[in-house]
Amino acid sequence: MDKKILAAGMQKGFVGVVVAYFLAIALGILAGIWENHYLMIVVQFISTVFIRLFKFLSIPIICVSIISSLSTLSQNNESAKIFRHTIFYTLSTTILAACVAASLYVLFTPANVAVTGTAPDISNKLGSHSYLDYVESIVPDNFITPFQTANVLSVLLIAAAVGIAIAKMPRESKNQDLMITFFKASQDVLFTLVNWLIVVLPIGIFAFVASLAQEVSHGVSLGGLGTYFALVISAILIQMFIVIPAFLMFKGFNPIKVAKGMLPALALAFFSKSSAATLPVTMRCAQQNLGEKPQVAQFVLPMCTTINMNGCAAFIFLTVVYLMQNAGLDIHPGVIVAWIFIATLAAIGNAGVPMGCFFLSASLLASMNVPILLMGVILPFYAVVDMIETSLNVWSDSSVSAMVDKDMKELDAVMAAK
Repeated sequence: MDKKILAAGMQKGFVGVVVAYFLAIALGILAGIWENHYLMIVVQFISTVFIRLFKFLSIPIICVSIISSLSTLSQNNESAKIFRHTIFYTLSTTILAACVAASLYVLFTPANVAVTGTAPDISNKLGSHSYLDYVESIVPDNFITPFQTANVLSVLLIAAAVGIAIAKMPRESKNQDLMITFFKASQDVLFTLVNWLIVVLPIGIFAFVASLAQEVSHGVSLGGLGTYFALVISAILIQMFIVIPAFLMFKGFNPIKVAKGMLPALALAFFSKSSAATLPVTMRCAQQNLGEKPQVAQFVLPMCTTINMNGCAAFIFLTVVYLMQNAGLDIHPGVIVAWIFIATLAAIGNAGVPMGCFFLSASLLASMNVPILLMGVILPFYAVVDMIETSLNVWSDSSVSAMVDKDMKELDAVMAAK
């Protein structure tokens, strides 16, 4: 009975979200075509406010999520083994997701979106710096500046260092527990703020669509966006139906059987658009339906919820590279290789909350002074991408947990035979 009520509530909430999004899109189109001067001033104000809110939330979420994940690493041998296997599978699948996205981009490069009079020409500015200069800028010279300048990769570096330092603090002291509790509580606060933003998101969608409709009426070409969205969806589906099943089959699993066992979690991930919100169901399915050891599922899945973001890696790569291309930066093979690894690292720092990848991509672009006007164009359609993306993330989390569980059971069998 409880499951039926939960399913009905999820369906009702999903329908409400879809109606709100479509209504916002429809009203935005009408407002953009109408082109009332005072209304467009309000639209521009709302768009600016939402972009500022995205920037405001994304950096703290990335930082706190990384610290929370790394700080809880146990120092005992069993947890260390589980951690090593989890990291191996997570990095392998995430890098492959970015590689799939890169391959599709090279094969089907989308055309630029010619937005007239809205974005400054920054091609010379971007081209005047070498990639060594950019790598050097990642290393922070103080603790505060990366947060003030929205340098996401510097924040990732700081968060990783702080998280590992907390994990290595003496267990005899209570300070480690205090730090872990503090960052977990901070994470809860930030997730609450994100949920509040999502409640009013249709207002932002209305403003972004109105701006887009006005630009279209002034001669903007949007042909490349269709190719961009097709590449994003294709990269996610290839990872979901080809790459992850290949990993499972290599480890001796039947992918269909694993998918059936995790179906409730995958369905919830699709509708909730949050791997973090899906985590309790994911853990229950892994233990009850797939028979995983509790100590493995309870260690691997919470970690994967934060660091195993296959769909996010694909989205970040395609979005950042496409907007860099649109801003006038030459996308040569060196750029593509560099962003495969940057997208992988950035995805690991993504929070498992709705629109986490969107926030992260916007922050990466803003940190390089790349205009993020097109992020407002992408936003109305990102809800659909986010659903499929989150399902892939939970599917990958579940697969990694299953593979790690099998590895641990095989190690236990070897130790028992000695």
